[in-house]
This record gives sequence, C-alpha cells and structure tokens, in this order.
Amino acid sequence: MHIMLVNVAPIPVFAYGGTERVVWDLGLALTELGHEVSFLVPAGSSCPFAHIQFIDPTKSWAAQIPADVDVVHFQFHPGSEPDRPYVVTEHGNGQIGKPLLRNTVFVSGSHAARHGSDQFVLNGLDWRNYQAPNWEIKRIHTHFLGKAAWRVKNVRGAIDVAALAHTPIAVLGGSRFNFKRGLRFTFSMHARFYGMVGGSTKFNLLNQSNGLIFPVTWHEPFGLAVIESLFYGCPVFATPYGALPELVDSSVGVLSTSSQELSQAVKQQLVGNTFSAAACHERALINFSAARMARQYERKYRLVLSGSALNTIPPNGLQHAANRLLWK
Repeated sequence: MHIMLVNVAPIPVFAYGGTERVVWDLGLALTELGHEVSFLVPAGSSCPFAHIQFIDPTKSWAAQIPADVDVVHFQFHPGSEPDRPYVVTEHGNGQIGKPLLRNTVFVSGSHAARHGSDQFVLNGLDWRNYQAPNWEIKRIHTHFLGKAAWRVKNVRGAIDVAALAHTPIAVLGGSRFNFKRGLRFTFSMHARFYGMVGGSTKFNLLNQSNGLIFPVTWHEPFGLAVIESLFYGCPVFATPYGALPELVDSSVGVLSTSSQELSQAVKQQLVGNTFSAAACHERALINFSAARMARQYERKYRLVLSGSALNTIPPNGLQHAANRLLWK
C-alpha cells in the first residue's frame, strides 16, 4: 500500500530527536515491509528511502494528499475528520474533554485507557542507528534523560535520588540554569549537565551509566528515554506513572514513588549489579523495535482501509495527566 506520513517537524532528525525519530524509523520499517512511503513535512526536509512533499501552509491537508495515497498517517490532530482512510497517532496527553478523531491511536496501553480507548501501538526505534553497546566500558555514573525544563520530568527528584545513593548523575536534556519555564538554578555536587546532546556523545554517556533515574510526576505517554537507556544495558529507577509499568518490569528496574526506595535500589545496583545489562538490552531489542511498531501499524492501516473505525466513539482526555503526581 502507499502510506503518507504527515508531521509538522522536519526530517531527518539530528541530535536529540524524539517523536521525529520514531516517525523516521517507522517510514523506513514500512518500506522494508514492501510498502510505498511518502512524507508530507516542512520545507528543507530530505529522505533517501521515501518521497518527500513539502507542506504548503496555504492549502488544506486534504488538498495536499496525492490521489494514489491509500492511507494518511497524521502525527498530530489534523483539525477535522479526513475524507479518506487515515490514522492519527496522539503522541501527547490530550486535554480533558476534548474529543479526538475516531481513528486515533495512542503510544501505550495506559495512554489509550486515559483517553477512553484501547487502540495503541508501542513506540519502537531502529536500533541500527544506535552505536553498539560496549559491554567492557566502565560504568561511572547514573543518568537522567529528558527535557529537564519540564517540571513534570522531575530532574530535581532524579538528582536527589542520585545524592541519596552517593552516585554522580549525568543530566542529558537540560542545563543547570533554566529560563524556559520559569527561572531555575539547580545546584548539586552530584550532577553534571550536558544539555540537549545526541549522537556519539549521548550514546557514550548512556553506555557509561549504571542506570536511568526517571522519577516523572506525570503520566508519561511512552518514554523514549527508557527504551534508549535499556538498549545500553541501563536498568531503570522510576515512578510507576503512565506507560512506565509497560516498559519496565521487575527484571530491568524498580518503580516507586519514594526517593528513599529508588535510591536504595540504585545503591544495590552499584554494589551488586542487581540487574543484568544483557537483559535490559534484550528487552529493548525484542519489545521496542521499529520493525515491530511498523507491523502493528500495518494492521491498523488495513482496518481503516476495510472501512472500520478504530474507536467506536471518539476518544478524549479523561484524566488530568499534567497534574503533579505523588513524589516523596
């Protein structure tokens, strides 16, 4: 089939990545399944494996979709119900009571349930784009990975857990001074801030880590930071909110709302390697690959092509996902 992926961010993604990396990897995986893939994305984008069409902001979405496209896959709410087979992936937490389109898919089971839906596809990544883990390298710190400027990501809590465990922590995705969402200065002898890093710098920092400390205080829709960390053999010490219980089981980490419990788990990992780096790596490879994600989306595309709606009633936000949740 001919699938058009529509996103409002340019491709390819450089450095930090995020949703755009998932969309890129999905496109490549779909081509490897034998489908024709096109991208409708902002000017300046390029792609070696798919056709690129630039978004024209003066035209409606319907006017920009070629006639030979079988399924349109939006990575955002396009504003109204398309008049052709479509899928929408909701990557964020929707507003309370705001209806979404009937063919909306979410990025985890928890994410779907909080919007009154059972339609989800777990994100996956093309691990071929990642530097291979070096199992001989010395692990010298723990790490936090995420947009530290967002208070709900709780970088302060991650640093507190590291301090209680007497381990240095590398903060990937933020700076000590934050001006974006209210002035914040984070002082800690245990923390070193690396900013929005990507590529080999990011991979090396993950490969040198004893674990991801990720005490978010919101319902995480998915958690790319978690699966990237697992790929490098890092167990996860996090809060049990949103998708995190779907990503982290007892073989690869600890989930708790208590800084004391998480710090104790980190200490045990530092002393006795409680969690196997190989098991963490294997979980990422098997459960969170782009190929698996593409096969699951392929099934959604076939359903909408048959005339079925993915949701019998339009999903909408049912739970306050952005409120700060328990952290002690």
